[in-house]
Amino acid sequence: MKNSRLPRSMRRQYRMAILTALLIPCPLALLAQETDAEPAAEEAQGADEAEEAEEAEEAVADLEAADDSPLMNWVELGFGGTFTDGSKGAFQQRSGLPRGAYGGVESFHYEREITEGHLLPKGGTLKLDGRGIFDNHDYSLSLELDYPEKGYFKAGYTEYRTWYNGNGGYYPPTEAWFEPEDETLAIDRGSLWFEGGLRLPDWPELTLRYERLTRDGQKDSLAWGESASAAGRRIVPGFWDIDEVRNIFALDARHTLGTTALRLGVRYEAQDQTNRQYTRRNPGEAADRRGTQENGLDSDLFNVHASAENWVREDVLFTVGYSFTDLDSDLSGYRVFGAAYDPDLGQRLPDPNTYQALNGGSQMSQHVANLNLMYLPWESFAVIPSARIEKQDLDSVSNYGQPAQPLVPGQFRAASERGLLDVSEALELRYTGVTNWVFFARGAWLQGQGDLDETFDNRSTATSVLARSTDDDRMSQKYAAGANWYPHRRFNLGGGYYYKIRNNDFDHTADSSSNAAGSLNRYPAFLVAQDFETHDLNAKATWRPLNNLTLVARYDYQLSTTDSRGDNLDRVESAETTSHILGASVSWVPWHRLYLQGNLNYVTDQTDTPVDNITQAVLDAENDYWNGSLTAGLALDDKTDLTATYFYYRADNYSDNSAAGLPYGAGIEEQGITAGLSRQLSRRVRWTLRYGFFTSDDETSGGNNDYDAHLVYSTLQYRF
Repeated sequence: MKNSRLPRSMRRQYRMAILTALLIPCPLALLAQETDAEPAAEEAQGADEAEEAEEAEEAVADLEAADDSPLMNWVELGFGGTFTDGSKGAFQQRSGLPRGAYGGVESFHYEREITEGHLLPKGGTLKLDGRGIFDNHDYSLSLELDYPEKGYFKAGYTEYRTWYNGNGGYYPPTEAWFEPEDETLAIDRGSLWFEGGLRLPDWPELTLRYERLTRDGQKDSLAWGESASAAGRRIVPGFWDIDEVRNIFALDARHTLGTTALRLGVRYEAQDQTNRQYTRRNPGEAADRRGTQENGLDSDLFNVHASAENWVREDVLFTVGYSFTDLDSDLSGYRVFGAAYDPDLGQRLPDPNTYQALNGGSQMSQHVANLNLMYLPWESFAVIPSARIEKQDLDSVSNYGQPAQPLVPGQFRAASERGLLDVSEALELRYTGVTNWVFFARGAWLQGQGDLDETFDNRSTATSVLARSTDDDRMSQKYAAGANWYPHRRFNLGGGYYYKIRNNDFDHTADSSSNAAGSLNRYPAFLVAQDFETHDLNAKATWRPLNNLTLVARYDYQLSTTDSRGDNLDRVESAETTSHILGASVSWVPWHRLYLQGNLNYVTDQTDTPVDNITQAVLDAENDYWNGSLTAGLALDDKTDLTATYFYYRADNYSDNSAAGLPYGAGIEEQGITAGLSRQLSRRVRWTLRYGFFTSDDETSGGNNDYDAHLVYSTLQYRF
């Protein structure tokens, strides 16, 4: 059969022609109907035609002035496109927009009161909303029928697309870079739901809801494959194939008895996942192979929850809540290699890092209880204590054969049992008794303990590979205090500080892993203690020196340290992270038709670890960046508005450490400018036109993720 598909260049020209046809005639035709279109009348042939045009304009103006009914409904159409030079995958992930032309119904809303003479009983309100943007997989449709003091019914469907960049890594010494199977990956998320509520006076409020959630498509994966051209480093791109479905049923009841509000609810959720991870190793080499790993999950979740809220006295509010959750999951999957993805048995290539026939599952039960009290000893002072108790038990087991055929697989079994109990308390104080001041202080504490038993057996040889039992204790504390000060109606200042510590202790009562030098089986049992400490200081000031000028400044400082202690070793500071976050914004209205708004943020974030003194393969982490934006809006006249925005982002942390290890950090510069024109053509019709230009230079990928992109989009709204 002859291929009738147009070449890419012709398809692009075809789309541009369609876009031009859609963007230009509509606004020009509508502008021709504008009430102040005197030039068109002056060019008319003959005085009679000019007089008739003037009379028609006056008639339209009179009709619109007489029609003062509220315009509650509308339909808005939009058409446009993006045109990209460079990495389409990087642009689509960054912007969330597809390449090429797209458009459709931007929004649709219809609402009316139900009166006599309709199929439905009178006294209700009917609402219908919709949206459909083709080639961006952005769709929604919802229906709502509401009868006050009786009940309501809602139903709808929503789908939207998330774009991902399928490109992989870059190796600077050889400039190695591999084109992905497809750099423009995307996942479609869908939600279909029905909800009904009973709202009869003096009856319990009942709400029943069903929702079906789906995820389908492909996204990038960081499980990259290796290549000899990159000295064995993993830079070959991989991707996920996602197929997930969740069905959720929920029933909630709410009722008030005297001064007590009661709530009770149940929830059932069934989940089915079949996700595949695809990787390629050594492309173009003798060891070239494609890997497929399937992760299957079927789970059932049941939850029941209840709560009560009661004003014991006018100054005392007490609430209590409880939740029980039972989760049952089944696992399946395999990992194989072949000349193609998802190879059958005859196409498989032998590899020791494979497995097959994974089966097993897990069972989790969780109990959570909350107690909260708010006491108002006097009007300006509030005391809020609370407590939370959580108990969780988790059992899991898995069986699989490793490696997969055509090698002879051994049979392995892994099992674990996990239990934990956490008790946490909190106390909050708020005081407003000083004029123009608000003070607050909070404290939170947690004590927890748990146990974990792990076994790993080779069932083919009836030997134990690992048997380990661990008891753990956790303790955390957090203290925060701050104040807001309002010394003047044009100026206010706020600030706060918090201090947080967390201590984790591990006691490995049994451990069969090897203690030999170089053994890789001891982690995490190698750790016997790990402590975290954080200091955070923040301040914010708002100043209005003029009625039309507002200035805001923010500062946040955070210092975090991590101390670790290994088995038979002294405690060491394993990491220190320092962050400074500065932000400022200004809003200025120099003229009643013009406004300006600017924002600037600067962040420094560095993590120091003693490992960088031992080997060049590990560097201190840096995550410094700054960004800024400037927005302007101008009302050209009573019917026309013009807006423009410029933004800039810069991260300069890239360090080419490829000679010793992996290059770390991000090196990227992004800029963009957008402009929009909005025109109220009549009381019912509004037209907008938007243009944007975006550019990105990515040093981390050796320029392979660079792009320049243009956006053109126009909308037309009609209200009725």
